[in-house]
Parts: sequence; C-alpha cells; structure tokens
Amino acid sequence: MEKNWSLEVNSKEMNFSTGKLAKQANGSVLVNYGDTSILVTATMSEPREGVDFLPLMVNYEERVYAIGKIPGSVTRREGRPRDRATLFARLIDRPLRPLFPKGFRHDIQIIATVLSVDDDCDPEIVAMNGASAALAISDIPFAGPIAGVKVGLVDGELIINPGEEACENSSLDLMVAGTKEAVLMVEAGADQVSEETMLDAIEVAHEKIKEIVKLQEEMQSEVGREKMDFTPAELSSEKKNLVWDKTEEPMRKAIFIKDKLARERAMDDVKDKVMAELAEEVPEEEFSEIKGLLKEEIENVSKKIIRTEIVENNRRPDERKTDEIRDISCEVSSIPRVHGSGLFTRGETQTLTILTLGASSDEQTLFGLGEDEKKSFMHHYNFTPFSVGDTWPLRGPGRREIGHGHLGERAIKQVLPPEEEFPYTIRLVSEVLESNGSTSQASICGSSLALMDGGVPIEKPVAGIAMGLIKEQDEIAILSDIQGLEDHNGDMDFKVAGTEDGITALQMDIKIEGISKKIMSQALEQARKGRLHILEEMKKVIAEPRPELSPNAPSMQTLTIDPEKIRYVIGPGGKMINKIIDETGAQIDIEDDGTIYILSDDQEGGEEARKMIEELTKDVEVGEIYNATVKKIMNFGAFAEIVPGKEGLIHISELADYHVNKVEDIVSVGDEVPVKLIEIDDQDRLNLSRIKAIKELEKQEKNNS
Repeated sequence: MEKNWSLEVNSKEMNFSTGKLAKQANGSVLVNYGDTSILVTATMSEPREGVDFLPLMVNYEERVYAIGKIPGSVTRREGRPRDRATLFARLIDRPLRPLFPKGFRHDIQIIATVLSVDDDCDPEIVAMNGASAALAISDIPFAGPIAGVKVGLVDGELIINPGEEACENSSLDLMVAGTKEAVLMVEAGADQVSEETMLDAIEVAHEKIKEIVKLQEEMQSEVGREKMDFTPAELSSEKKNLVWDKTEEPMRKAIFIKDKLARERAMDDVKDKVMAELAEEVPEEEFSEIKGLLKEEIENVSKKIIRTEIVENNRRPDERKTDEIRDISCEVSSIPRVHGSGLFTRGETQTLTILTLGASSDEQTLFGLGEDEKKSFMHHYNFTPFSVGDTWPLRGPGRREIGHGHLGERAIKQVLPPEEEFPYTIRLVSEVLESNGSTSQASICGSSLALMDGGVPIEKPVAGIAMGLIKEQDEIAILSDIQGLEDHNGDMDFKVAGTEDGITALQMDIKIEGISKKIMSQALEQARKGRLHILEEMKKVIAEPRPELSPNAPSMQTLTIDPEKIRYVIGPGGKMINKIIDETGAQIDIEDDGTIYILSDDQEGGEEARKMIEELTKDVEVGEIYNATVKKIMNFGAFAEIVPGKEGLIHISELADYHVNKVEDIVSVGDEVPVKLIEIDDQDRLNLSRIKAIKELEKQEKNNS
C-alpha cells in the first residue's frame, strides 16, 4: 500500500512515497521535489568470504529520458557515469558510511535512479535524502536517518536549496549532511567567504536537516521494517589481553619512527611477528576462526596508542605539536617548455602541477541532464602508485581522483580572471609524486604556484590544509596538516582551502556520529592560521603572477566583427579560414557573436592572421579606389577581387572609354588593375569601373605635380 509524507523546503514540497515501486528491495522510496523525481533503493546481500571492510556501493544513475532526450551514443543507451554522477555518488556515500555498525560485512547497494529533473531542484539533494529514507525504512542496520540540504549566499542572505537563478548569483555553494544531533559532512565552494559566515551557513543548514530527519523518523515508525539483528564477532578478554601484551610496546616504538616508509615497515614487522606468535600459541582450528579478529585487534592497539598519545600527551607520530605544519618547500619553472609549473612539497607529500593554456575550442563540453555547458577551466588530479612506494595497474581516474580533482577546481576557480579578460582555456594537471596525507590540498598549492608562474592574472594565491580530530570521551585534539596515519586513525578529515581573505573550498567528513559547532569553529580557526602560514611560504618563491605570460604559452589575440561578416572569414567551404591557418599557423576560433580568438605559437603569426581577418571584414565604400585582382573572365565583363573574399563585376562598358570588343583585349585572369567601386546594389553585388579609377588617379597625379 502506497504511503506519502511531505514537508516544505524553500517554498517547494518535498514528498517521500513508498509501497508502490521496487517492492523487492530492502527499502525503496520515490522522492519528488518540484519536478525532480528520483527513485532510491537500498538492498543488502549476504557477506562474501574474506571481506574485511564495509562493502557499500552507491550508484547515481542518470537517465537522459529525465530531460526528454534520447542518448547521442551509437547504441542510443546511457554509457559510463559522467564525472558529475560520480561526484554525486560520493556525496551520498560519505555521510552514510560511518552510520553502519562496526564489523558489518554484508554487501549494501544504494541505487538512485534519476527519473525527472527540475533545474530549480538539485537532484543530488533529492537522492541523498532518498537514500537515507530507503535505509531508514529497510531492515538494514543503520544509525540514521540523515538529511542533506544546500545553502546559497545571495546579497548577504543565506538561502536553503537555492534555485537556478539564485545559484548563479550566489557567493556560496554549500552542501551539508547530518543527523538531528550533529553535522556529518560538508562540501563547499565559496568566493572567499569568511569562517564566521561559513559556520552560520552550516548552522542554518542543520536546522532544516533536523526537520527532514524528523519526517524520515515518522516514515520509519509507520512503515519501517524491523532491523536485522546484528552482533559483531568479538574476541574474548583473554585473547584481547594476549594481543595487547605482545603488541603494545614494539608497536609504540614503530609508530614514533619519523620516516613514513621506515615506520610502515616497522609496523608491518610488528604485525607479522605478533601474528606468527599467536599462530603458535592459539590452537590451529581456533586460530583459523578468529584470525581476522586478531588482525583487527592488532590494528586497535596501534590506533589506541596513536590516539592516546595525541590526546593525553600532545604527541603526534612525527613529534609535531597539534597546530604545527610540516616543513614546506616550493619551486616554480621546474619543467621546461610547459606554460607554467609548480612543485609543492610538505613533509613527505609532494605534488607537481603543470599549467597548459589553450584556445576556446579546447574547452570541455559537459553533456548531461540539463543544458550542455562549456568548461574553460579544468583541474585534473593523478595519484601515482610510486607516490606510496607501491605498484598497481594504471587505469583511468577513479572516484577518488575525480573527487580530489573537483575539490581543487572549486578552490582555484574563485580567483581566476573573467573569461572576457583572459579568454584562454586553462588546464591544470596535478601529479602526486609523494603521498603522506593531504595530497588534494597540496595539489591546490601547486596549482596556485603554476598559475602565477605562467603569468595567469589570478586575483590571489590559494592554499589548502587538511585538519584532523581525535575525540576520546570529552577530550579532543584538533590536528593541523594531518599525515596519512593520523587520517586513518582519526575521527575527521576536514579540508579547507582559501586565500588570505577567506575560504574558497571546504570538504569535511566525520567518521564518528557528528561534531559540534564549537569543534568546527576551533578547526576552522586553526585551519585559517595554518593556511596563512602556507601562503607565506609560497610567497617566498613567487608572491604574485608574473607580469607577462610564459614565453612558451601561445599568443592570444581577440577581435570582434559584425556577425554578418563571419561568412567572409570562413569563405566558401572554409576556403578563407583554412588559407589563414595554413599561411600563419594560427588557431582561429569564431563565436556566433562575432568574437574571434587567434591563438598562435608566435606573435608574428598571430599578427598576420589578424591583418588577414581585418582585410576580409573591412567595409568597402562606394567611391573608393581599390587595387583589384582579376579572377574570372566572362563575355560581358570581368570579376575582380577588391579585398580578400569580396569580388565585384567590371562590366565590359567600364573597362575603357572606347568600345571594347572582347574583355580579353583589356584584362586577363591574374592581372592587377585599379578599379573604383561605383555601386552596391540591393543584392549586395559590387559594380566596379576600371576607366573611372584610371581617370581619377590621373587627375590626382596631375594635381600633385
């Protein structure tokens, strides 16, 4: 039996219904918000042997029928997910994952199928709330519900779930997810927004989240299935004590080895030695049954040591203070021939970012559910196996690479010059060369260095820092510039990027059941101080963009012509534009509004292309004299080109001041002759006169002598 629940969010009804569609899933909810409609299902299967993690899969499935179109592929089917769909799937996954029971190993799949899209109602918001509702009413163990909303900032006013027009004018694009008690996830892009404004926006979001969670709790109480009884397997106290006795002291020594690779080897050696000893002491059959739990308990020992030392003794694995940043090194112009480069090293994390500038034709076209968009700025992030001293097959970018690349893009985009002032397509590629935590933020720092090195007139440099949290009962420690070990064993990954004036991007993931506003405020302030320190280190190498573009970058010239004259530049069958490209080597992009971009590897080629275009589009005037080239002979006259791409007729009667029997008696193809433009008829045909031009030139010569 179908049931419905609704509430109002930003003057639009958000409706949840269940009991009609996809009834064989563990949980199924259809969410309608405006004209956006998404079916979300949650399904669970039995655990697979050997799985020692939570196998949660989130799929965000876009269907082109949602906007009334047929896919443009050969098969006329949807293909692999776009980056946008991958990012939405990550957004849904992140706040849900920490709310499943510890030790739960059943496969869980959440599929959000986009049925209809309303541009004023963001589908990712609808999908996230639907995912939580589907889990809440299912029998899958889940410590939710959660809810998610967006927040915009327009003219100083915070707006929940802003529509399309409001988004275009907003200086903040914030997404917040959480339970009724606390915030679990934050994702934001911002135009140098202050920490105070960001906190206010998160607080406003959380108030609306509480309302949506309350509605889901009503759904759960009315139609929710009884949750599956799950009790995680656990070692006996005797076995736990045995593991701790063998592990604690050698593991403590290993953890506080400063070098990352040496530390990891030492920790692995301890684990292997302890497991070997346990295999000797525990009966074989019992050992086989609890082997996974023994390994987990060894991990618990190292985790407890790290967390206790930080909270109680203010001692981090590399002996830094909680607010101390690792040593920073910056370089620019490290790579020859590229348009700009920035090498950023922070401790044992290192990224190399390369800048490439291109023409408008190099823009990325984003196809999807909505209007196709052009993207003139791209940041791509590549995580290499050698960065962690490992090997694995090199394939296309995964969810992590796409997510980190997008975060860096949001951080840098805010300070780029307007396209009308800097009409290049900009691509940044960040190669991770060493990894020990916070590579996404290092890529942002490297990107700023590369842009300034290339002479791109960014408003201000941007730096990023990753913050961590250790929370033991009422004791907390907020960590600046976390390394990999602290990220793995901590309770929060809080990435903040921005300029000296404010935040440009923010991403927060909580591994516990939420944090308070007070902790967020402390983390943001500590991050601000860390960011300013990093910016100062970057400024020691390059403080602002170089005054000129890199000599390796292509020359860009822009001119505007009457759109009606575009056909003269292109010519019949592309003849004229191909001629310009062949003779000058320039790349030419023409917009529908008559804007022409000329991209050339050298200034001379660009100037020559510009002159040729100006000649082609130059207005011709009646009464002017031109030096014309005869192109074709007819029995009634000759056709001559007066400017590139424009031809007129010299009628036989206008060739000479006497009777001409044959046109060929006066001119031949290829001859250059003076002509006067005597008429442009109502069909834009040009009528020329050779004899009038000769007489006028003779008169001018006589007057000058």
